[in-house]
Amino acid sequence: MSQRADRRANGSGAASRRHAASVLGLVSAAWFLLMMGAAEAASMRQAIAAFNRQNYMLAAQVFTPYAERGDPTAQAYLGFMYETGRGVPQNYTDAAMWYRRAAEQGDSLAQYSLGLLYDRGFGVPQDIVEAGKWLNLATAGAPPRAREARARIRDAVTTKMTRGEIAQARLKALEWVPKRER
Repeated sequence: MSQRADRRANGSGAASRRHAASVLGLVSAAWFLLMMGAAEAASMRQAIAAFNRQNYMLAAQVFTPYAERGDPTAQAYLGFMYETGRGVPQNYTDAAMWYRRAAEQGDSLAQYSLGLLYDRGFGVPQDIVEAGKWLNLATAGAPPRAREARARIRDAVTTKMTRGEIAQARLKALEWVPKRER
């Protein structure tokens, strides 16, 4: 074999080794991300299970880092926990903050809860138009089993509104676009 052919063979061997190492690195990274996703899902399941067992302090400890990283499910749970004082001190302002973060990402239960806080003025200034906006969105995004109950609450809030306020709330709901925190 000539020196030139030998260099090409060695060069392609090195390239093959680099390619194999690169592929192995990608597979390792993909495996790591898959395992992290599985671990994260397991931790969220553990947090929900702790919540359902009424171990609210543990649930709050597990939900908090996920909520801070932008997980809307964890944010909605924390909003409820702050609203009701389960596992954390009752604080309507913090409840509204967590509900808002989840609601802005399209979580319909958080939208519903935030709408009720605006209706009552708990943790936020009382604002019937904002209440109507969030309750309209919550009703539209509700699972079929919850839609009728949410519509009844939305309609009850609507009875407190003028026609102009109803129109404003509907327009705000129509203009609303979900945001992603991640």
